[in-house]
Amino acid sequence: MKTNRKQLLIVYICLALGAWSASAGISFSQSNRDTNQTRRDNTTVQHGSEKTVDDFDQGSPVIASYYKDGKKKKKKSTAADETKLSEKQKATKELNEHSWVEEAGKHPLPYAVVEGNAVSEEELAHWWKVFNDPVLDQLIDLTLKNNRQLEVARSRVRQGRLQLGIAEAQRLPWLDASGSWSANRGQGEWDSDREAIKNLPISDKMTRNVETGKLGIDARWEIDIFGRQKAKSRAASNSLQASQADLYSTWVSLSAETALQYMSLRTLQEQLRITEDDVKRQQEALELIKINNQSGIINELPVQQATYALSQTQAEIPSLKKNIASTMAALSILTGTVPGEIDGLLMENTSLPTVNPHIFIGIPAEALRQRPDIQAAERRIAAQQQKTKAAKADLKPRFSLNGSIGLESFSSGGLISAIGKMIGIGPSITMPIFNAGAIRKNIKVQTEKEQEYLALYEETVLKAVGEVRNAVTDASQDHIKSEELKSAVESAQQAESLAQTNFDSGLSDYLSVLDARRNVLSARRQYIMSRGQEFADTVRLFKSLGGGWEAMDMDQEAEADSHAKK
Repeated sequence: MKTNRKQLLIVYICLALGAWSASAGISFSQSNRDTNQTRRDNTTVQHGSEKTVDDFDQGSPVIASYYKDGKKKKKKSTAADETKLSEKQKATKELNEHSWVEEAGKHPLPYAVVEGNAVSEEELAHWWKVFNDPVLDQLIDLTLKNNRQLEVARSRVRQGRLQLGIAEAQRLPWLDASGSWSANRGQGEWDSDREAIKNLPISDKMTRNVETGKLGIDARWEIDIFGRQKAKSRAASNSLQASQADLYSTWVSLSAETALQYMSLRTLQEQLRITEDDVKRQQEALELIKINNQSGIINELPVQQATYALSQTQAEIPSLKKNIASTMAALSILTGTVPGEIDGLLMENTSLPTVNPHIFIGIPAEALRQRPDIQAAERRIAAQQQKTKAAKADLKPRFSLNGSIGLESFSSGGLISAIGKMIGIGPSITMPIFNAGAIRKNIKVQTEKEQEYLALYEETVLKAVGEVRNAVTDASQDHIKSEELKSAVESAQQAESLAQTNFDSGLSDYLSVLDARRNVLSARRQYIMSRGQEFADTVRLFKSLGGGWEAMDMDQEAEADSHAKK
């Protein structure tokens, strides 16, 4: 059943992407993919966990193509080939052999990389700079500094670091200071035959007061023979990396949301500017019509028609201003500022940014590996696999080394008193015998969680592929739409000029002029909205590629990797 499922899923993905790529008339170059892969792998966040065949579910459709008969397929290389590899290529080769983030790499995007025009990792991380809009740059900087959702994500990362510290501490010896004192009083018979007291001048029956005390340091260390504590430590390390990827994902979402709100604001401001310009033109035309009416050249009808059209246009301004104010408030919330604080900034240069259509050509062939949500889903599977290992280790015996050192005292009614040093060391072993199947049930629970996270990972990858496909298509088609609407605006303006000429010559009534002006206003608005949509499509494209975050610096990455490999 699992085999059929994985085969169907792989065939479905390949057919879907192949059919769509064929319809777009785009072919791929293997050399382009290899070149781009080498360039991108060196900036991909390496998660550092060592992988073995036991770490994976052989029934998974995601990784089934990389395993056969329980062993991972690796291409053998000769010593001569190894010497030809540069250090960069060796790092890439090692990453490919040990990393299991393979699913995203199996789905190249439907655009080949054009040499000299590819989107670099730096451009993808700071994608908003391609619009050359200083106001947008400032807004996103404010968002990434002040937004409270980021503080929530950072707090979870800090919690993950603390959890990792707790797991690491379990692998080290523990020292405890201990002390005790007790006093016992009772009556009974002394055993006078005992050598220690048979010559003492005491009766056989007397009251006994016995005091004992102990003060020392106890040490214990679990010898992790079966890797239980090691698995818990790795699980915590992978969970930390998942939290870091969630933080990056929050960066992506917030930067994209800020850009989209900014696009809405600029679109509304541009519509307001067009409407106000049209109001001025209509007011000027109305004044001329009134003069002609007073001179007896035309009757009252054109005056009333022009007045009606002017009132209709003016009525649209309040709703535009209301939407502008609400969008500014939304941007204030995103940037973590008090409403009204950034209004002055938002009123600067109210025109829409220009979108470069050629940016859609140079998409890296395996850009899905940049997406932090895929990396987070992968790390959660890795963490859960380690939790399953730890659960299985609970079936095995636990070996510990215990020791103590200190002082011990004994006193019996003043007759016998002694204080001595105490030193003890020795191993101990515990092994579960009967627990009503609780351990095995826990193993099954952890295994089912693996399946849950694996399904979520597959869903995340498939969703990412679909989002990139849709984003590329939307961006390309909306660019074509904008070009057509631009031509429509020019045609509508020419029609308006002809209608005005015909009216001035007495060849048509004023209604044709009003219709032509309404067409111009409608065409200009549609064009502005299309440009705004083109801007939004570009933002969504970068978001679907995982743009808007940067990997950890080398020190942070080395620290995370060192924890994962211990």
